[in-house]
Amino acid sequence: MVEEQSLVTALKSQDQREKAFRELITTYKERLYWHIRKIVLNHDDADDVLQNTFIKVFRNIDKFQGESKLYTWMYRIATNESITFINKKAKKLQVTSEEVQQAALSNLKEDVYFEGNEIQLKLQRAIASLPQKQQLVFNMKYFDDIKYEELSTILDTSVGGLKSSYHIAVKKITTFLENDETF
Repeated sequence: MVEEQSLVTALKSQDQREKAFRELITTYKERLYWHIRKIVLNHDDADDVLQNTFIKVFRNIDKFQGESKLYTWMYRIATNESITFINKKAKKLQVTSEEVQQAALSNLKEDVYFEGNEIQLKLQRAIASLPQKQQLVFNMKYFDDIKYEELSTILDTSVGGLKSSYHIAVKKITTFLENDETF
């Protein structure tokens, strides 16, 4: 925590900002990339959203109050940027955000950056069948092992609501996988 506080202090200092921002990117880019990638599914889209996320972090670091951990704050920005990206893409294509995600899922197998096997592809299909909020909660809890208290800050939802969403998501995924004919 002390290290994070000194990084935030350096980010807010004009003469240390550039070096501190490079350190921030080095420290968090992979974790944020994979978080974003689980939402948008496509490598190139995830790279774009990651870049937008870091731009927002850079522009808004002075507004960071330290009421949460720095990475929690950045996860919230990354989550919002990912959702915004999907919604903008859907509007541009004149389809729903669900259709955008289904198209990305359909292209996942051909994505040269997707290293998963058939089982992982089926799990991604199961996750994609969930409502967006349940997808977010499941991905962050299951894959990123984020604590409910931090999820509450990221998604601005009560801990009880998140626990319920996660439980329901797990049940839906289990049912999906059990009923998947190709499984």
